[in-house]
Amino acid sequence: MTSRTCLSIILAAGEGTRMKSAMPKVLHKIAGLAMVAHVATTAEAAGAGDIALVVGHGGDEVKKAAEGFAPKAEVFEQKARLGTAHAVLAARHAIERGYDDLLVMFGDTPLIEAESLAAARAKLAEGAAVVVIGFRPPNPAGYGRLIEKDGRLVAIREDKDCSDDERKIGFCNAGLMAVSGSQALKLLDQVGNANAKGEFYLTDIVELADRAGLKVVATEAAFESVLGINNRAELAEAEAIWQKRRRRQAMLDGATLIAPETVYFSHDTEIGTDVLVEPNVWFGPGVKVAASATIHAFSHLEGTKVGPRAEVGPFARLRPGADLHEKAKVGNFCEVKKATIEKGAKVNHLTYIGDARVGAGANIGAGTITCNYDGYSKFFTDIGEGAFIGSNSSLVAPIAIGAGAYVASGSVITDEVPADSLAFGRARQKTLPGKGKQLRERFADAAAAKKKSAAE
Repeated sequence: MTSRTCLSIILAAGEGTRMKSAMPKVLHKIAGLAMVAHVATTAEAAGAGDIALVVGHGGDEVKKAAEGFAPKAEVFEQKARLGTAHAVLAARHAIERGYDDLLVMFGDTPLIEAESLAAARAKLAEGAAVVVIGFRPPNPAGYGRLIEKDGRLVAIREDKDCSDDERKIGFCNAGLMAVSGSQALKLLDQVGNANAKGEFYLTDIVELADRAGLKVVATEAAFESVLGINNRAELAEAEAIWQKRRRRQAMLDGATLIAPETVYFSHDTEIGTDVLVEPNVWFGPGVKVAASATIHAFSHLEGTKVGPRAEVGPFARLRPGADLHEKAKVGNFCEVKKATIEKGAKVNHLTYIGDARVGAGANIGAGTITCNYDGYSKFFTDIGEGAFIGSNSSLVAPIAIGAGAYVASGSVITDEVPADSLAFGRARQKTLPGKGKQLRERFADAAAAKKKSAAE
């Protein structure tokens, strides 16, 4: 089957009205990725070499988004909403190229798994003309039933049209199909609209194929894999299912999640073996965590690389461009943005490091900040290998702190500090004996006078 060519036709014409949103439904995200992008990614994993995306009238946003998740996809417009078969035929130009297999999918069914699509394609390779993907819901009421006879699928019957015996059937239509490329247009062009809605239904090709003596079969997918998303509540349910799958996979791949139900991954999160993730951690897009790293509780990571045996948090925020090398540490209540923390360097607590390099083995004291922004432009701070930055220091970029340099606590550093130098950037302390008592008495008298005046 691997040598068979495959076109995935993704129907993405749904509007955002039922989502109570101005955004097209299929662009709502699960794990940081649009639903339709999940579908396209799964189609590719199942061997679809090309993708045809069918959008509705005014689908410019979907077309634009497609450039990001499926840059080679062809976009076709269904100018009138006349049913699923009509939508598939909007991609006639692509179908006419003569693919071995066609996969018909929906942009609002983001949890479908590649294995289910591959199983349907395998049936095409065995000689089937049409393969319908079915599922068994807890309650089949309202779903179209798959009517089978002698191992063949002979019809898809809508719930309202079922006989009493047919309503007892628990095997239901998920809407997804695999169709032989050599038969697709012949079948689709025969679909009529002699129904109450006057629409062209894709499901009609089952009976058309059966009457023509072509082989039609059904395969089965898990109930949760074919859930269609129509509102925000269902979107949240799909997110929960996706996260549960991803957490399990992370643990099977060798990561330890202490409280997996509290860890949230993005679609592209990469977690190495022997990584430890404590409770309540959020992985935004673009995070790679190398082997044996530790992510402590309540940390937020996005666009970040965490090296082997590095340590993050608790309560750390790593923003895009943060790059922690081996054994680096970013501790509690720290924020790192667009900065490299080299091997063994420590940024332990209450610190902001942005647009910077922290050299190997350097130590950044509590309360240190890199002053990287003047309201208009960003500037770079370079902290050398083995440097020691005392607590509560402000490093005003652009600036360089040399290797082995020492910055005294409480300093505001505005000039370069050469290697192995000691820098003070603070006013000299002045102590006035007895003045503290006098100051308190003066303040107390002023407060009493103000209170007396208010009372009068």
